[in-house]
Amino acid sequence: MNKNVQIEICCGSIQDVITASAFPIDRIELNCALELGGLTPTISTLRMAKETTHIPMMCMVRPRCAGFVYTESQIENMFKDAQMLLDEKADGIVFGFLNDDHTIDRINTNKMVQLIHSYGKEAIFHKAFDECLDMDDAIQTLIECHVDRILSGGGKCSILEGSEHLARLQNRYGEQIQLLIGGGITPENIKEVHQKSQLSQLHMTAKRKCFDDGDYVAVDEETLRRALKQLNI
Repeated sequence: MNKNVQIEICCGSIQDVITASAFPIDRIELNCALELGGLTPTISTLRMAKETTHIPMMCMVRPRCAGFVYTESQIENMFKDAQMLLDEKADGIVFGFLNDDHTIDRINTNKMVQLIHSYGKEAIFHKAFDECLDMDDAIQTLIECHVDRILSGGGKCSILEGSEHLARLQNRYGEQIQLLIGGGITPENIKEVHQKSQLSQLHMTAKRKCFDDGDYVAVDEETLRRALKQLNI
């Protein structure tokens, strides 16, 4: 088994957690509404997920779809959600705050990291990072805010292009902050993404489209199996 890579699976439901937990993965990012890019999960979903598996559970805190510049009431909502999820034993919180000019909102990022770290849990800044115009300035800000890990696709049109950019960031900042690559990883490209990015942490949904009077996506057992096989996991 390949011990040189950590796999995080993005799950949008308790069924996704059950599917993903059958594989030798390292973390779960728990969301709802993956069709919208992933929003804050319910407390009951986290409770059931913690009862289902001992795999560490990183919980998304995102109050709506679209961008990452939030109103005061949305920010207040995010902090209340984060505290409730932490009280329910979330192992980490995934979040992102941007200013109007697409720089990191340092004030709220600092405040969120302090809350998460007060519980002894991990603070993960999500792909809002990819919307920053100056990624070097953004990563330096997140390091100063003591963020533990950044989820990124490299800020490029494709994950393979982004892999090369993240390899540069890893070379420059990898000793100061963890980088987790995700956003478009498939069984067909996972091996190349791993090689090009030079990162030891990979994030994927392994999703398939489902239909029940409308489309939704879910973690697919066969897709996940094929992806992990590419990495000898």
